[in-house]
Amino acid sequence: MREKISDWGNYPVVQADVQHLRSPDQLSAMISQTPEMIARGLGRCYGDSALSSTIINTRTYGHFISFDEQRGIVRCQAGVSLEDILTVFVPRGWFLPVTPGTKFVTVGGAIASDVHGKSSGSFCDYVVSMCVMKANGEIVECSAAEESEFFETTRGGMGLTGIILEAAIQLIPVETAYIKEETVRCKDLDELMALFDNMGKWTYSVAWIDCVARGSKMGRSVMMRGEHAVQSDLCDTRHQRHPLEIKQMPKLNVPMMFPGFALNNWSVQAFNFAYYHHTPSGIHEHIVDYDTFFYPLDFVNNWNRIYGRRGFTQYQFLLPMSTSYEGLPVLLEKISACGLGSFLAVLKKFGKHNTFISFPYEGYFLALDFPVTKRCFAVLDELDKLVLKYGGRLYMAKDVRMKPEMFFKGYENAKIFCQRIQTWDPEGTFRSLQSKRLGMHDERNFK
Repeated sequence: MREKISDWGNYPVVQADVQHLRSPDQLSAMISQTPEMIARGLGRCYGDSALSSTIINTRTYGHFISFDEQRGIVRCQAGVSLEDILTVFVPRGWFLPVTPGTKFVTVGGAIASDVHGKSSGSFCDYVVSMCVMKANGEIVECSAAEESEFFETTRGGMGLTGIILEAAIQLIPVETAYIKEETVRCKDLDELMALFDNMGKWTYSVAWIDCVARGSKMGRSVMMRGEHAVQSDLCDTRHQRHPLEIKQMPKLNVPMMFPGFALNNWSVQAFNFAYYHHTPSGIHEHIVDYDTFFYPLDFVNNWNRIYGRRGFTQYQFLLPMSTSYEGLPVLLEKISACGLGSFLAVLKKFGKHNTFISFPYEGYFLALDFPVTKRCFAVLDELDKLVLKYGGRLYMAKDVRMKPEMFFKGYENAKIFCQRIQTWDPEGTFRSLQSKRLGMHDERNFK
């Protein structure tokens, strides 16, 4: 069925033939008859990495297969969402070890993008094994010990090695459905980075930054850090009686696209000032349900509509530890001076990582949302030069405008990655708008 479709950033909007995955045999037939395609789950990547002339909707392939209660390993089809896993397994005392800022992501999409969140690791650290259909119709069962090269390339491989059918995911045990949270207000970037560097016991941490503050206020922020609450942490008697009960929260909705003029540097400044000063100074402890801690934006349906019909992009870059302390102030100064404005600006520190093509490695990342305007992409091109200067890279799952040079310089294994996908898929069946834009199928870029 041909339809207009876009991902979460609402840019670009394309016409695509959307097919629904129902069985491996049906998928094999589609692959043999279709020149190019890409898998898509719930469409929460921001740009064009899940868009192609033919889209395979994996959400229709979404059943649980088995659960090992002794080891906490769930095996499921690729279209199962993180929300599905939490709904079934939190009441049984299990939780996802890594989750992004939305639970409306499929397992297949989480692996292809190697999503990350408030912990220091990434989702693929906990993928035990997976089944993937290659371009020749062969189904490969792979893990760190079996078909290991294919396994490492598929983790964070943006769906270009094949279509993920099933995966086994390691869960972690929890006593409650609640998080022991601390909020800490920081007066500037130095204070915030010192907090990240001395996290101690905290498993989860992230900080909102006022990205328009300049001078001595640059980097003023609010850190949220948390730990899974144990039963003795719960004070509310209702929570104590039902520690693993999932709290149902009312949802808001953005019913229509906002007009373009609603988001500007003045409204962003006003929002940032109010948010920063609304948070009391010092350290404050709370017990919150896991939805409130991990997924605050999921309470607002269609929040992406606030950026209007032109859509938006999230610019997420990562700098290595060796350059973060010098590079972050330079990039923040550039961002605040450009006047684009971003309601969302999130800073996070990753721990040590050993991934082949995934975004995460040890260092600091900053993510900012920008409405798509004529000026926006030119400013982001300038930011790219600074990110490369400091040895960084951009997150492909959020990207919609990166140039090939940025990809091949930012990802040290980019050429090997492209050589591998060409070997496994010589006809280039698995292609996205992003993979073509970045020249991943053009031998001149990687031979």
